[in-house]
Amino acid sequence: MNDAAPAHTPAPRRARLRAPELVGKGGWLNTGGKDLSLAELRGRIVILDFWTFCCINCLHVLDELRELEEKHRDTVVIIGVHSPKFVHEAEHAAVVDAVERYEVHHPVLDDPELATWKQYAVRAWPTLVVIDPEGYIVAQHAGEGHAHAIARLVDELEAEHAAKGTLRRGDGPYVAPEPVATDLRFPGKALVLPGGNLLVSDSTRHQLVELAPDGESVVRRIGSGERGFTADGFSEPQGLALLPDGSVIVADTVNHALRRFDPATGAVETVAGTGRQWWQGSPTSGPALEVDLSSPWDVAWWQGKVWIAMAGVHQLWTWDPQTGTVEVSAGTTSEGLHDGPALEAWLAQPSGLAAAGDRLWIADSENSALRYVEPAGEGADGYAVRTAVGTGLFDFGHRDGDAAQALLQHPLGVTALPDGSVAVCDTYNHALRRFDPATGQVSTLATDLREPSDAVLVGEDIVVVESARHRLTRLRLPEEAVRVDAVAHCTQRAATEVAPGTLRLDVVFQAPTGQKLDTRYGPSTRLLVSSTPPELLVGGEGTGTDLFRELALNPEVTEGVLHVSAMAASCDDDPANEYPACHVHQQDWGVPVTVTADGATRLPLVLAGMDA
Repeated sequence: MNDAAPAHTPAPRRARLRAPELVGKGGWLNTGGKDLSLAELRGRIVILDFWTFCCINCLHVLDELRELEEKHRDTVVIIGVHSPKFVHEAEHAAVVDAVERYEVHHPVLDDPELATWKQYAVRAWPTLVVIDPEGYIVAQHAGEGHAHAIARLVDELEAEHAAKGTLRRGDGPYVAPEPVATDLRFPGKALVLPGGNLLVSDSTRHQLVELAPDGESVVRRIGSGERGFTADGFSEPQGLALLPDGSVIVADTVNHALRRFDPATGAVETVAGTGRQWWQGSPTSGPALEVDLSSPWDVAWWQGKVWIAMAGVHQLWTWDPQTGTVEVSAGTTSEGLHDGPALEAWLAQPSGLAAAGDRLWIADSENSALRYVEPAGEGADGYAVRTAVGTGLFDFGHRDGDAAQALLQHPLGVTALPDGSVAVCDTYNHALRRFDPATGQVSTLATDLREPSDAVLVGEDIVVVESARHRLTRLRLPEEAVRVDAVAHCTQRAATEVAPGTLRLDVVFQAPTGQKLDTRYGPSTRLLVSSTPPELLVGGEGTGTDLFRELALNPEVTEGVLHVSAMAASCDDDPANEYPACHVHQQDWGVPVTVTADGATRLPLVLAGMDA
């Protein structure tokens, strides 16, 4: 069914589907205690943002939506539907924390059992669903880079429904929570300055804070405290690294930049990044101030360079202060766990780094893994990536013992210890863990920490950044491990039943109104397909330029995960414009599948638009 505007302003014909009601066992946040329904939002354009707070792509989308949210505050209601991947993310208190931590200024439905996720047939984090003022779904977008398309759609819907008399303007249902006064608010990372003071990234307050050696007394604050990319402005800063000259490199995460802070003078300067987010096709090396970065989460000084945990693109980059250049040093941008030569390895949102001799340790958060980079070895060039603990994107938990079967849950920090072992801030287990390379054993050093995100050594103590308790906590390094009950989990998403034999994969992409696929420099689309286990596919894996693929399933493998990565570039469709505005749309899916005789023979994944 399509409704038409008056003849002088023909409305675009688009598929419409009645939107299911919003249901979540965790209830509503940012509404002043009121439950919302789609019925009472009739007359407004509603954008559902299916997100989970572990997901860097979801955090990117939160930032993409800020301008749209402000510009159309009287016609658009954005509703976050929090749909957890990890067990910790199903805890209501953790969702409350995340909403404040990331400055989410719209209503959020806490859906710990994925009830609304299932009703809307969502397959990926993040997914955006647009509902028109009459309560019909008119578009769905998976992944990042869709803000411009949604903005254009919102303009169309405003005009169409204003003409029909079905648009209702007014204040939205957002009610800001009461602010809480603490010296730190969701601190991210810390380091010890040469004089003994502690420097902390106060992420939600967009500042650095210098504390006295007691870890509590504030010596000074660095930065205005206002989100921004200015001489005295940060945006959710995270990682800190001390350089040999005494200056500090700051991972200015949401500004997609590296900043240098001079503790002696208090001066802050940008040394890498443009303030813009890196997209597929952008340069991956060159003068540091001319190359885009993507959510640098941590930094470490190792082998004469600053290594960067580039969480936004699942890679490690390096910045060379001597040449003033950056380059990719590990990872392909594919998300997953795959060891080998550094530039062929797969990472998943690396978020913590620690240098220790000939190894650079990595907290590879979405893989719930502890990994490391080391020189490739005799007769080989470059570096290699290895895994110490962890198996991939879908298995996590809290289990000690032999590293081959030990489990972590979304660790964000890693610290080299004096005895050659490694402390891991096992963030979603609220624990400090230890891996000993000499014995291959994993143990638990401390529990009852609230989302620990980093730790630093101070004498014989270890100071832990308890991010969700807004404080630093000093612990004596224990000689004996804490005993914990082993718990193992697997990401809970319903498997898609598919038929054996040939499976047609269709990535649905419809260019936004007024745009077309950008073919000026060759194919404008890319599709990468792989599987876990690799034996699931006997044909169809690999990279191609079409957004469809015939996949051949192995009849001897009855279940697994299809990994699909899609990209499409579109530009303004105006022959008179010599320099049309262009946009990149991209998303990665991990689709659990079960092979059954009466399963589907087609797998549609919506990148942008509606599946006809």
